[in-house]
Amino acid sequence: MKPRQKWDRKQARLDFDRPIGLFSSLKMELSVLIVIATSIAFVLVWFLLKYGWSGWIAMPLTMIVALGITYFFSRGLIAPLRQLRDAAEAMSEGDYSVRVHVATNSNDEIGQLARTFNEMAEELQHADQMRRDVVANVSHELRTPVSALQAMVENMADGVVEPTPANLEGILGQTHRLSDLIAFLLDLSRMEAGAASLNIERFCLHDFLDETIEPLEIADAGHAHDIMLHVDSDIWMEGDQDRLRQLFTNIIANALKHSADGTSVLIEARENADTGTIVTNVVNFGSQIPVEERSDIFRRFVKGRSGPGTESGGTGIGLSIARWAAQLHGGTVRVVDDPRGADFEIVLPKYHIADDEPATDGSARALL
Repeated sequence: MKPRQKWDRKQARLDFDRPIGLFSSLKMELSVLIVIATSIAFVLVWFLLKYGWSGWIAMPLTMIVALGITYFFSRGLIAPLRQLRDAAEAMSEGDYSVRVHVATNSNDEIGQLARTFNEMAEELQHADQMRRDVVANVSHELRTPVSALQAMVENMADGVVEPTPANLEGILGQTHRLSDLIAFLLDLSRMEAGAASLNIERFCLHDFLDETIEPLEIADAGHAHDIMLHVDSDIWMEGDQDRLRQLFTNIIANALKHSADGTSVLIEARENADTGTIVTNVVNFGSQIPVEERSDIFRRFVKGRSGPGTESGGTGIGLSIARWAAQLHGGTVRVVDDPRGADFEIVLPKYHIADDEPATDGSARALL
């Protein structure tokens, strides 16, 4: 029998409401259960003895009734645990689509456990699906430039085309595409291993972003995008420029990719003295990202929707690497509400704080 069929049969037997679970504490629920069972047992034995029943009959009957009441109410405590056990068994057999439905609306510890289990199951299902797709995605991304290179070189070898500068430039472009993909995969392996060293430097954010934008403008030639940089030249920060260049390159390239030809992409930054951070916003006007999709786009191998921009899709790991680079610096990257369009907000600490270094606010560092 398939894991899904086994789970459906078990789920059908457990699909009932919990008669207990209204409180926010399991200890409170157990206390209420004991009080209810004891009170009913006391009233019943008093009633039987009052009407002349023998104690040898009244006491066993009262115990049976108390046990029945306890069993009836305790099933609401046991049902989600049984369902958790069955769901874990189904997941061990490879079915990550199972979920716990009993007690998910409860506020007690069992309800919290059920909701946490469902969140874990959803993440495992997503990770399992990504593992299934990774080979197909990477093979597809590698096949296109390799096939193009093979065709170009074969044509040159057969004398069909001449090794003109234009043809050689096409070959160079495909090798750059292969190089970028391999770099993405290497960064992904570093993310998985959690290994990354940072070369911390102090630099001017305006000059850094200006240098980062330059190759993107060259690559974007023909699409008439206007990249507007609104950053004061007196904003300085500390960080690894190579890692941060990955971060900003991926975010800005994503904005260009999903912007219609002839539109603008705005890059603006400001310093937040209260939190000691630098806040940068990358906005591509017109397009919006639905709220329910804003967290998913940072997952690995999740490709963006086709839109009005120059391209769509890609490897699906650019934004994931951007978030990883931000986290390496103790920062964040997210999509925020903005009526102008899709707005990626990047928050980075102005000063680098090592893992073994106590936290210091921005004003204290400024005095050093």
